[in-house]
Amino acid sequence: MPGLVLAIEPMVTVGDPATVELDDGWTVVTKDGSRAAHFEHSVAITPEGPWVLTAADGGVAGLAPFGVTPRT
Repeated sequence: MPGLVLAIEPMVTVGDPATVELDDGWTVVTKDGSRAAHFEHSVAITPEGPWVLTAADGGVAGLAPFGVTPRT
């Protein structure tokens, strides 16, 4: 739906996928203490198509292999 903005935030872990939130109410760590990486992309849905706000090219390079033409 145009006007919708999504934050896609995958977390990749080396060990068990279970996580816990720390007392600060923000930090998430793996329950078993294994290494993890987190990144985010924010995507706005516009009448012209998706626009990846966190990609310098609006998502063109990342979405082209899937036949998606984002707004630039």
